Amino acid sequence: MMTTTPKRVPIPRNGVDYRGKVVLAPMVRSGECPSRLLALEYGADLVWGPETIDKALIGTTRNINTATNTVDFTRLSSNGAKNPALNPDRRESVIYRLHPGRESRRLIYQIGTSNPETAVEAAKVIAPDVAGIDVNAGCPKPFSTTGGMGAALLKTPDRLCSILRALVKEVGEPNEIGISVKIRILEKPEDTEALVRKLCKTGITGLTVHCRTTPMRPRERAIRDQLKMIANVCREAGVACVMNGDVTSREEALGLIAEFGCDGAMIATAAEQNPSIFRPNLEGGKAPWQEVAREYVKTAMEVQNRWGNTKYLLGQMIPGKSPAYKAMTHTKSYSELVRSLGYDDDLLALARTVDRALDIGDYEKPKMSKAERKAINKAARKATGEAQASDVAFEQTTAGIKRTADMAELDMPPDVAGDCGPASVPEHASALAV
Repeated sequence: MMTTTPKRVPIPRNGVDYRGKVVLAPMVRSGECPSRLLALEYGADLVWGPETIDKALIGTTRNINTATNTVDFTRLSSNGAKNPALNPDRRESVIYRLHPGRESRRLIYQIGTSNPETAVEAAKVIAPDVAGIDVNAGCPKPFSTTGGMGAALLKTPDRLCSILRALVKEVGEPNEIGISVKIRILEKPEDTEALVRKLCKTGITGLTVHCRTTPMRPRERAIRDQLKMIANVCREAGVACVMNGDVTSREEALGLIAEFGCDGAMIATAAEQNPSIFRPNLEGGKAPWQEVAREYVKTAMEVQNRWGNTKYLLGQMIPGKSPAYKAMTHTKSYSELVRSLGYDDDLLALARTVDRALDIGDYEKPKMSKAERKAINKAARKATGEAQASDVAFEQTTAGIKRTADMAELDMPPDVAGDCGPASVPEHASALAV
């Protein structure tokens, strides 16, 4: 009896095949560099970075950070211009940070966009440093949908397809990486099927489906009755199909892949709370939170992660009833954190170095004479005017995101994780760290 080999779209030389992979989802605040590195350390096959708006990446400068061995995409911060006494490196706001030695060939960059032109312009900036570009067409939050991005693209499938085709032709092919898309299911299965068929004809190598409709939130159970159909449509086109929604471990992911005929699975909230869930049971499985938290702190310091983001993630990892949780919440620097959690002197030495680099904590700062302060203030007034002029256009495009981020910092429920999340506005403009 003759057997036929399933159709498969070619995987570009610098890209990755999503088949057989259990991966980290793009998440609000929980997808920054140290979170991704830790997920990979515990066995994630691939990691998605947080959604980054195209206009935020356009115009950034690519810098090699020798202190952290990372590649940083930065832009001038008006906050830094107001205080030039700060470490000069801190005058640049980090829009996106990646670690080429530990993640770049396993990192998928997720882009928030509403048109082909800016999508291509932004993707070209980062394409040489990642293994794929993924278009967010599933985020239901207003900061995406009001700009025609995220789940709003599900209502404009022709525009979504034009974005994907442009990325495939102008970014994917020249850089030899894959282009993919992440969607949500539609209310009617026939509408979902029609959409998926159109998307699979654009030249993409992968499609991720979040098994919820746009109005649904993560607290509502994922709907998987359309999943087999979507997987079959993708298989016919040779496109890898990744499922997302209520996946809590590698073993569960592999079971769902087999049950529904998908090619891969994506984990969100469970990985935010304990990234060791990517580790197979035969290799130890889920680790105690104490181990995971320590490894996260160490990794965060190695890449000099923003303090507020590190503290937020620890709040997800450490049980609220643990004495360590209360101790952690009162800290204001890495040095205080390391001491409060009882870590060893090696980590304390690293913490002090990072505090100096980030200009946080109570380390001894150099004293300045009156003349030096006067000169600095004069330079600041001049620099502020120049920086503010260059920041106006960018600040206008991110004003809505800033408001959302400020609100999120005050009361961001953990159930937004895994939906989406622009971590792309400068640090002075947003508390999000996708």
